Amino acid sequence: MRRFTTTIAVAALAICAQARADDGPASTAAAPAPTDAAKPPTAPAASRWKIAVGPGVYLAPAYPGARRFKLYPFPALDISYDDRFFSQGPDVLGVNVLRAENYHVGTALTFDFQSRNASDDPHLHGLGDVHDGPKLKLFADYTVWAFTGSFALLQDIAGNGQGLTASADLYASLPVTGWLFSVGPGLTWASAAYTRKLFGVSPAQSAASGLPAYSAGAGVRDVHVTFYASHDFTKHWAGSLNTTLGRLQGDAAHSPITERHTELTAFAALNYKF
Repeated sequence: MRRFTTTIAVAALAICAQARADDGPASTAAAPAPTDAAKPPTAPAASRWKIAVGPGVYLAPAYPGARRFKLYPFPALDISYDDRFFSQGPDVLGVNVLRAENYHVGTALTFDFQSRNASDDPHLHGLGDVHDGPKLKLFADYTVWAFTGSFALLQDIAGNGQGLTASADLYASLPVTGWLFSVGPGLTWASAAYTRKLFGVSPAQSAASGLPAYSAGAGVRDVHVTFYASHDFTKHWAGSLNTTLGRLQGDAAHSPITERHTELTAFAALNYKF
């Protein structure tokens, strides 16, 4: 979520800079000093708070590698203070430790919905459940003109055995009156602990489920393309859609648990901006 906030800000700066250039050089003639009656009123100081809340819905595979999907209602929060502290999407609480107009470096407490229940599909019986939980996220993003690069590390801190994942993405963004579009490629790397937990089959699990034993290790989990669009319907109401289409790779793709190599996730939200 942080990447889109950064992109919007930089795109706006670029548009403003172009507008100033189109206006041409300023006149050198001195303007008469306004009288007290003619002086414009002082503009109120901009609030350091940015608050937008509303309903959202999240679509994802029932479990990594599943052929079926699940739909989750999810609150759509976009709250920040002084571009320092924030709560956005799955990032429940985060802080930009370093920040400027074109970059952020920080950490967040986040969720990524990586879980699996034996009841999700008949062929999972005997594998046991894999629970999701909070993860510690370290992130960085940097924007140059219309392009934003981002990197994120997610570490399981709930003791669910999901290890570490790392993602890298590159986005190109285009602001159009009332709209913002972003699209770009990326990839996800996963540690051996993550891949064993979600895609491996131990000898004991093999005996209980009938699936062949499968040893999974660290490597590239998927390659993907992400598309984002947002639109300001009014001064206060805005909608957004964030969709990622991925393709499982390596041990994740070859696992006997995996039924579909293509993964689609989507998050749609309607926000009221205060």
